[in-house]
Amino acid sequence: MINRRHFLATTAALAMLATSGMALAADKGLVGVSMPTKSSTRWISDGESMKKEFEAKGYGVDLQFAEDDIPNQLAQIENMVTKGAKVLIVAAIDGTTLSDILKKAHDSGAKVIAYDRLIRGSGDVDYYSTFDNFKVGVLQAESLVKGLKERFPGVKPWNVELFGGSPDDNNAFFFYDGAMSVLQPMIDAGEVKIVSGQTGMDKVGTLRWDGAVAQARMDNLLSANYTDKKVNAVLAPYDGLSRGIISSLKGVGYAPGPEMPIVSGQDAEVPSVKGMMAGEQYATIFKDTRELAKVTAEMVDAIMQGKEPTVNDTKTYDNGVKVVPSNLLVPQVVYKDDIQKMLVDSGYIKADDLK
Repeated sequence: MINRRHFLATTAALAMLATSGMALAADKGLVGVSMPTKSSTRWISDGESMKKEFEAKGYGVDLQFAEDDIPNQLAQIENMVTKGAKVLIVAAIDGTTLSDILKKAHDSGAKVIAYDRLIRGSGDVDYYSTFDNFKVGVLQAESLVKGLKERFPGVKPWNVELFGGSPDDNNAFFFYDGAMSVLQPMIDAGEVKIVSGQTGMDKVGTLRWDGAVAQARMDNLLSANYTDKKVNAVLAPYDGLSRGIISSLKGVGYAPGPEMPIVSGQDAEVPSVKGMMAGEQYATIFKDTRELAKVTAEMVDAIMQGKEPTVNDTKTYDNGVKVVPSNLLVPQVVYKDDIQKMLVDSGYIKADDLK
């Protein structure tokens, strides 16, 4: 027979051990996570995924969203440093504005991981965690070409317009350069024509990745260049821009069907996935932020234990002061027929959200 007093004492002791274990786990250190905004669902997903990963590993987490306000992000990061964060994970609004606060962070002993957006002009960035951004651009352009061949096989040259991301986001240049590595040879060969003549990030960039800005520019492109001809495709580097571009196209009479221009995208946002199902957007690039969160958590774990985190690129990402050791994940292109398997079955998007 079990001695009741002994049983209760043992249970209490185990409870104390469990509690002290949780306290020890929570004492492993504070990780500061600075995300740029909640206006894009992907940043919400990134932030929440990382918080979950870090807390599962026993770290305290200070997760903040700066709502695309640079002074707000600077203040939030400074507060994380004041709180004693051992590692800062920063997805910068403007990757050129953080040098002073990152120096303060380094002087306090914190390590800095640039998250998905490279922080420029600072020697105090220790690592970079992201996807292969040049490859993202390659995949976007390849999806455009695939769609053009499929929907407009008898048309040459194809009439195409180009959109870039925000010029203050280093990734935007990698996306654009990757895409142009596919499209420029076709332009040179006369297979693709940029009817507006607008090329280069100085002309096609879209500040703050703003869909309304993209829509307004597309309106202007259509009225100035397409009163007597059809646009066949639009290179869009992000789903939020794609939706603005598609709104503009629909406004002048384009509709899902044989004349709908091929429009690319990125981030597999639910509204754009719905647009793909409706025949409006042709493709998107899937970057599984859950995997990026896991990789970043593993990097932090190594840093906290005094080890070197895993990186797989030590040549590509020069921030103007140093080449930042990087861990690059592989992006995937998603077409309409891939939605169920790649996005729903994987649990990235709930089936009910696409109804």
